[in-house]
Amino acid sequence: MLDRVLVKQLRAIVGEAYFRDDKESLVAHSYDGTPMLQALPDGVIYPESTQQISDVMKLLASRRVPVVTRGSGSNLCGGTVPVQGGVVMVMHRMNRILETDLENLTATVQPGIITSEFINHIESLGLFYPPDPSSMRISTIGGNIAECSGGLRGLKYGTTKDYVLGLEAVLANGDIIRTGGKLMKDVAGYDLTKLLVGSEGTLAIITEATLKLVPPPASKKTMLAMYRDLYGAARTVSAIIESKIIPATLEIMDNPTIRVVDAYAKLGLPLDMEAVLLIEQDGDPEKVERDMERIREVCERERADRIEIASSREEAEKLLTARRSAFTALARLRPTTILEDATVPRSKIADMVLRINEIAKKYNISIATFGHAGDGNLHPTATTDARDHDEISRVERAFEDIFAAAIELGGTITGEHGVGMVKAPFLEWKIGAPGMELMKGIKQAFDPHHLLNPGKLFAKETRKRVVIDHG
Repeated sequence: MLDRVLVKQLRAIVGEAYFRDDKESLVAHSYDGTPMLQALPDGVIYPESTQQISDVMKLLASRRVPVVTRGSGSNLCGGTVPVQGGVVMVMHRMNRILETDLENLTATVQPGIITSEFINHIESLGLFYPPDPSSMRISTIGGNIAECSGGLRGLKYGTTKDYVLGLEAVLANGDIIRTGGKLMKDVAGYDLTKLLVGSEGTLAIITEATLKLVPPPASKKTMLAMYRDLYGAARTVSAIIESKIIPATLEIMDNPTIRVVDAYAKLGLPLDMEAVLLIEQDGDPEKVERDMERIREVCERERADRIEIASSREEAEKLLTARRSAFTALARLRPTTILEDATVPRSKIADMVLRINEIAKKYNISIATFGHAGDGNLHPTATTDARDHDEISRVERAFEDIFAAAIELGGTITGEHGVGMVKAPFLEWKIGAPGMELMKGIKQAFDPHHLLNPGKLFAKETRKRVVIDHG
């Protein structure tokens, strides 16, 4: 609990209406997009400036009060659940585009702006910001930076980290730092910008970001390739990359995903197919035509049953929207939906799809698989019921096996969702004990009293490695 003196001091900084400790506010900020995780904070604060955040942090640091920064809370790793209480700092009031620099092709923004609103504004200026997480209609730029979000265009254009040039941030003690800037080159010391991107709010509070913009592609074409063999669809992904073609988008949906997405979006998707690939290429018109023809040849060689090209931009957008709605559609099936993001080298996509199916069968659970196949980032998604403790236990064991299989194939436990609480017990599997000690040292340097988003990344115990049974 926060004492009355501290509450009065916090309200004096942000204004009476912008610090709340009523039950409704506490409950509303006790969970995020992750199922089966909840913890009440002691207060919720809504700053409107970097200086306010600095003043708040100086005050809370003097009292050793934990702080969890939060955008829209759409993350899926328990990253914004306040497991040690304290104050949840909501960034939605800091939602302005501070500058669009057409000479340097950069935009400087506050962290609370909604991703799609920022993208729409940039596109209205004839420019392009490629990172496009599926949650873009609700997620914030600050949240994207904290988690290093990916998206459908990540294969060709990269992820959030590739577009963050500079940051303003507040440290745990209230100090304000600036990193990077409107620069294409900068090797002055350690790259603190890249260190903060993806740090999940555990090192500093991001208050401003300078983002790289690029010219938009001149043309786009979208293809839907349909397969009666899931393995054939996955194999096509590797074959396209092996052919030295990098599409803008290369997504996969298996049959369970196709069915629920079509029921949700009413697009007339092929329900009799085991998998579909959604493929988009952009760029100069001649190159797009040439690449799409070569991609068609690869799909046919890998025995695609049907191949269709979107006849209009509207039709293409409907297909892309359908893919973005996969999680929402699956969430309608049962009370609890657990979506993960195991990632493997692109050449191992087909192997990983087979492993996921074997594991689902082994534990007698339902797993639908979709994801950013072109960059190896799969989203195995279990539909279950948190009230069925036996089934939940089997789901959890299955995901342990899936993480272990990803690492065995040269992959990782998370490609874009982050570690948070959910993946913390598995982090050492990926980076090893020396890596864990190095990360703890970095945390100690930035936040010696562990006030920023405590209880994330570093689990009390590493999960014991499981043995994969492929028989």
